[in-house]
Amino acid sequence: MSWGEPKALAPFDADSPFFGLPVPDDVSVTSQVMAQPDPTLAARVIAELADGTPLVTRKRVGDGQVILFHVTANAEWSSLPLSGLFVQMLERMAVSTRPSTPEAAELAGTTWLPSKVLDAYGQLEDASTLPGVAGETLATAVPGPDLLPGLYAGAERQLAVNVIGPDTVLAPASWPSHIAVEGMTALRETALKGWLLTAALLLLIIDVIASLAVGGRLRGPRADVAALLALLVLAAPDVQAQTDDAFALRATSQVVLGHVITGNESVDEVAHAGLLGLSQTLFRRTSIEPSAPLAVNLETDELAFFPFLYWPITADQALPSQAAYTKLNRYLRSGGMIMFDTRDADTARFGSGSPEGRKLQAIARSLDIPALEPVPSDHVLTRTFYLLQDFPGRYASRDIWVEAAPINAVQTEGMPFRNLNDGVTPVIIGGNNWAAAWAVTQNGAAMLPVGRGQAGEQQREIAFRFGVNVIMHVLTGNYKSDQVHVPDLLDRLGQ
Repeated sequence: MSWGEPKALAPFDADSPFFGLPVPDDVSVTSQVMAQPDPTLAARVIAELADGTPLVTRKRVGDGQVILFHVTANAEWSSLPLSGLFVQMLERMAVSTRPSTPEAAELAGTTWLPSKVLDAYGQLEDASTLPGVAGETLATAVPGPDLLPGLYAGAERQLAVNVIGPDTVLAPASWPSHIAVEGMTALRETALKGWLLTAALLLLIIDVIASLAVGGRLRGPRADVAALLALLVLAAPDVQAQTDDAFALRATSQVVLGHVITGNESVDEVAHAGLLGLSQTLFRRTSIEPSAPLAVNLETDELAFFPFLYWPITADQALPSQAAYTKLNRYLRSGGMIMFDTRDADTARFGSGSPEGRKLQAIARSLDIPALEPVPSDHVLTRTFYLLQDFPGRYASRDIWVEAAPINAVQTEGMPFRNLNDGVTPVIIGGNNWAAAWAVTQNGAAMLPVGRGQAGEQQREIAFRFGVNVIMHVLTGNYKSDQVHVPDLLDRLGQ
């Protein structure tokens, strides 16, 4: 049935699962499926139009229920599916269809066998040896010696006896002052080996000097030598030199991807997990065998060790110092690549003035960055390993910028791709939050969701392929621009 004039929704009744949800003024219905009249229709209506026409009905079937929205799932018949009210109604449906707590009368005369119960430490244990529990006791759902919290199985279903209920109030424990309370955080270790060795050496020199003095041999040049040794020990470098050497060895022993420390713990954690996932993908799919990624401090670490740096931009991160800018510009001029990721493609476009975008502009003012352009369709990044035309991360914006092509870059006869760059683009700038799409946990599972369902996993796969292309581009430069690759590329493109 359709109306010449759209109909508005009526407020939800008190016995409706939607009761309390505000009805927007812009939600209207122009057409709908009419409900078949019968004596029980009024009891099944849980939402209706302003004129009383049923809009959403519910019917119990067996142990479940069927809920019908009398409009289509698109905007052809109603603007309801496009409104936030529709999402709220679905959430209420999900809650209202959960199994309800059985009453004592329903469980009277039944016996329930415990299958799993909680011990004093909150661990589930097998309870097959415990006696059954009367249904009347289970209906109270009050844990105690006679009713341990856990899962109880009946003839056709299981019931859970929870330790806490919806009215339970959790309050912090109050311990007496004489009891020490230890937290769950591990204490940070401080390496004292270097300091202790230095102190031992200093004591040895003092002992030697004292022995010489007691024996009357500490005169003339010997006194000057002893004083010089003491000064050298006091001025000896600390264990930081050993730390720098270990960092350099780890960064140069294999290909290592680095991410710039932002100071935001959660962002840095995702960046590290993202490069870990990308490194594992490179190991499985290519001849590159990277080791674990490293966090890079622009102020103290050497950048030349890393062929690629991932730099997530946060709105509150501090600008690098002048010394750090000097290292960054030297790194960009010597063949390194930095991927700047503002992580805001879901809310802003490139250059739209988001907080992260403004911070990137402030950071880039002192960097030696060449002229940029959006990634052209025949850029080397589209074919270094996979053939790609989209470069999504957790978000799928196409606002990705690289070094601009030379003015005289033209397509020659017989060559499907221009020779756009003589080498590697020093920067890639975008906001697709690539690290979030690459991020994996220690067991290799995806850390963060991407999109929904199969489409989201496909987007994650393309994000990994783009990451592989980027690293291959860093390590091979314009290798895929060579004329020798044209026949194979044309074959793969079906041309």
